[in-house]
Amino acid sequence: MQRCVFKENEDSLCRQIGNPEIPQLSKNGDIVLGGIFYFHSSWKNRQETYTQNPLPLECMSLSFRDFQFAQAMRFAIEEINNSTDLLPGISLGYNIYDTCRSIARSIKVALALNNADNVSSTSEEPCNRPVKVQAIVGEGSSSPCTAIATVIGPFQIPLISHFATCACLSDKGKYPSFLRTIPSDYYQSRALAQLVKHFKWTWVGAIRTNDDYGNNGMATFTETAQQLGICLEYSVSFFRTDSTEKLQKIIDIIKASTSKVIVAFLSPRDMEVLIPALSNHNLTGYQWVGSESWIFDSQIAAVDKNHILDGAIGLSIPKAHVSGLKEFMLDFKQSQSEKIQTECTGHEDLTGVEHSFTDMSLMPIINNVYKGVYAVAHALHSILKCNKTCNNSILQHIRQIRFKTKEGEEVYFNENGDPAAKYEIINWQPEENGIIGFATVGVYDASLPADRQLNLLNKTFIWAQNSIEVPVSVCREKCPPGTRKVLQKGIPVCCYDCITCGEGEMSNITDSVTCLRCPPESWSNKRRDACVTKEAEFLSYEEIMGILLTTASLFGTCLTAAVALIFFRYRKTPLVRANNSELSFLLLFSLTLCFLCSLTFIGRPSEWSCMLRHTAFGITFVLCISCVLGKTMVVLMAFKATLPGNNMMKLFGPTQMRLSVLGLTFIQVIICVIWLTISPPFPSKNFKEFKDKIILECALGSAVGFWSVLGYIGLLALLCFIFAFLARKLPDNFNEAKFITFSMLIFCAVWLTFIPAYVSSPGKFSVAVEIFAILASSFGLLICIFIPKCYIMLMKPEKNTKKNMMGKG
Repeated sequence: MQRCVFKENEDSLCRQIGNPEIPQLSKNGDIVLGGIFYFHSSWKNRQETYTQNPLPLECMSLSFRDFQFAQAMRFAIEEINNSTDLLPGISLGYNIYDTCRSIARSIKVALALNNADNVSSTSEEPCNRPVKVQAIVGEGSSSPCTAIATVIGPFQIPLISHFATCACLSDKGKYPSFLRTIPSDYYQSRALAQLVKHFKWTWVGAIRTNDDYGNNGMATFTETAQQLGICLEYSVSFFRTDSTEKLQKIIDIIKASTSKVIVAFLSPRDMEVLIPALSNHNLTGYQWVGSESWIFDSQIAAVDKNHILDGAIGLSIPKAHVSGLKEFMLDFKQSQSEKIQTECTGHEDLTGVEHSFTDMSLMPIINNVYKGVYAVAHALHSILKCNKTCNNSILQHIRQIRFKTKEGEEVYFNENGDPAAKYEIINWQPEENGIIGFATVGVYDASLPADRQLNLLNKTFIWAQNSIEVPVSVCREKCPPGTRKVLQKGIPVCCYDCITCGEGEMSNITDSVTCLRCPPESWSNKRRDACVTKEAEFLSYEEIMGILLTTASLFGTCLTAAVALIFFRYRKTPLVRANNSELSFLLLFSLTLCFLCSLTFIGRPSEWSCMLRHTAFGITFVLCISCVLGKTMVVLMAFKATLPGNNMMKLFGPTQMRLSVLGLTFIQVIICVIWLTISPPFPSKNFKEFKDKIILECALGSAVGFWSVLGYIGLLALLCFIFAFLARKLPDNFNEAKFITFSMLIFCAVWLTFIPAYVSSPGKFSVAVEIFAILASSFGLLICIFIPKCYIMLMKPEKNTKKNMMGKG
């Protein structure tokens, strides 16, 4: 029986449905609809140079799938004719033609339908008069639809396609009468790109059919993919009639590629050509992402005998059911008006027969044909209900209709003649019997907000080679935290380089395009993936340098105190009394303060320590130098007073000496007060000296104030040195001016050296230099002025006499 009904040659079906020259189904009615399908999937020109047939083509390779579509159209019309609610009293007829996948034939059929020209038809009933169709249902491919819509568009005859998805057909300027019951590839291409992006496949290959369907669909996918950061390693096209050499080039490109994901925007016939080629080269391990034309086609799965496409994922039209349609198709009987083969009775039962004609896997597309016929019927019903003022253009009414099928599915068209874009996400999952099952693993609804359009269900996915792990397809692994992406000219953006962030920069996310600069108080860690607080650096008491300077300061303080005790014990001896004991004790006191003030430079800077360290240093040193200057003046005045008629000592007595020391020191106090009042020193953070450290230091506030303090000290030191130098050769067995001269030489040398060293020393070392200068100059004064005297008092007491002091011993 199966051999009788589905004999595998084209004569079998041709004998059932009409002349093998133009297979056609036809039925008269009050209103006639046209149907354009291809019952054959290929054709060739007849050899005759002349024929009366206006379409001299020889059809080849039966396509039972499109015969299913024609049967769906017949079923819908029969159902409408039997309805009392829709078009009551009006009968619908049909003229259904086979185009054999020929675009030229499609155009001629469309023109014939428009011109009420019966194109060599064989009807179920005698045709008595020409009929002009009100609408055409079909074609199933984009390229023939663009041709037909261009031709019949000016006549305002609706063309409703069930399977033409090219986004180009949404252009109402070019195709004003085209409508469809399947979503536009504009949405499918974007959905595929979002699906690829969801699984983090950024490096993919692409294969497309070289026609309007494949080229336009892939163009939209490519544009969306680029916006989502997806790169195409290659994008190739082919057509089923291309040479084997071109197909081999595509195989070689796939072999040489590094991407593991292939997006296939191909028609079913092209997939039937590509799959054997893939199998011959054993190209397994690739994750296929398919368009709706083949991803849920059981015949394509049957062709893939080597399971090259196992784990494929893609978009399909949502599952559908039309009650009574399957039974109608299986009840197909051979026409009694035709010549029947002797082996057929005309009453064969197709129930249980496994064949492409009985396969209902394409029910979603069959349902699209059903909805298209009902859309025309509802538009006609709307026209018949209108009064004379109603617009009688069926095209306008179809665009405005909105109804629900008997299964509850809502049907309408938007301004572009497209339906709502909804898809199911299908995953090819092998079953126990070796047959591929189409598991629904998600949905896509273009009417929802962008972040909610793609919704994957919590189901197990099967990937390439039956793996349950999501495959990886990237040109370059993600840049880890601590690096940034760098693009290279002429190389796809997905094939970037990962460059480590620079010092003081960080990135804490993967695939960062920039490195962020750390805040001033932070610095990047070694991994460059975080900013850590910089180490605060200052001269502390705990570090070795701080300990050494503190020890030197305390040692100087103790040494000064010891000298003071020695002087106090021998205060009545000629040596102490001859050297102005009052100024000596005041000088020792000032030296003690000088040693101690160096301690204010050590430790974490604070507001009070910053103001104290410079002012205390300035005032104590001026007090010290004032005392030394006083001692020098005393020596000079003493020897000047020995000259006849000289009364200098009366002008520079003890009172004047105290006032001079106090006055000179008070001037420094005034300078410091002005400095502190106008712009005092303050603690600051220095970020410039070291990149990874914060230098805590005391800012000068006013540089003029600081250098005024130092300048005043330098001026007094210079005067002291000049006076001591003048008194160095005065007659005396123990001339103190010599020692003052040496001490001032050391003092001036230290502070002249201090200036460049202070300016060039970084961070805490500048503080150490200042402390060293204070201690060095203080030790110089202490040692040069007081140690020789202590030596005489302790080691050479015999020289500590008045005679010896006067040079008479």
